[in-house]
Amino acid sequence: MKAIGIGLGNPLFIVPTVKATKQCLKIATDHYGRMHYKNGPANAFRHALWNYLIAKRCHVWQKKPKKVMAWAKKITDWHENAFPNRELARKMDLHNNAVGRIIFEDNFEKPDREVVEILKKMTNHSIKIDVNSNLDGLENQLVHIIDEP
Repeated sequence: MKAIGIGLGNPLFIVPTVKATKQCLKIATDHYGRMHYKNGPANAFRHALWNYLIAKRCHVWQKKPKKVMAWAKKITDWHENAFPNRELARKMDLHNNAVGRIIFEDNFEKPDREVVEILKKMTNHSIKIDVNSNLDGLENQLVHIIDEP
């Protein structure tokens, strides 16, 4: 019900959000296979890309970057609350979601393929965190919990 309420507040954003979500999963799978479902760097990539794509697709309908970033935050925060993870995984996801919105803000005029390459480079430098990690100062850095083979 909460998702319906959120969608009704911005009905023009519903279809672009669904399309962005599907596109994100396809791109993540194309580049990382099923690794993006684990809590490693590929998952960090997927979360950042998801937020970027939601904001980018909604920007077509609303030319105010701050508004579409707020929408991306609202919908992805809702997702994290509706489908809860362990505390550290949730912290990681919320952080990487925010990184994706920053990437959108700085790159919304670039083609998607360029942004995917930016995110892939960031993924290669993703920082492993644990329960004692402080994420302050890592606003422009992807983070992960487990290393991938």
